[in-house]
Amino acid sequence: MFRKIHSNRDPRDTVFTEIRREFSPYFDKTRNAIRSSANRNPKFLYAIMVLSILVSIGLSLTVFRRPSPVKKMRITVAPVSDGYDKIMALGSAIKQTITIKKQVDSLLTKKSLSKQDSLTLENDLDQLQKLKP
Repeated sequence: MFRKIHSNRDPRDTVFTEIRREFSPYFDKTRNAIRSSANRNPKFLYAIMVLSILVSIGLSLTVFRRPSPVKKMRITVAPVSDGYDKIMALGSAIKQTITIKKQVDSLLTKKSLSKQDSLTLENDLDQLQKLKP
């Protein structure tokens, strides 16, 4: 059942050597065509290379440019008063939220809303959205 398989293949042959052996006429023909066109038109080839470098520079400076990250500098002048100001702003925001919610609740308890009530309700809901962090 388990017999050793014998092969007459040269162990130094690889996939790449076999591909080279099979396709070498095509590779040689392409290489010779490129060489002969480069020998016939060296100025054209040079101009194409310079043009590709200039296009690459232009694209890298315009299209592919990423804005550099801007570092924000934080300056804390008075940390105690800054914290107090934050607490006061938070307190006023909570107070405003409570008054708006009371007004919304009073409008929602009505059976039918007038045009003015609908506008007030819409404005109050917009203000609540703006107050949310």
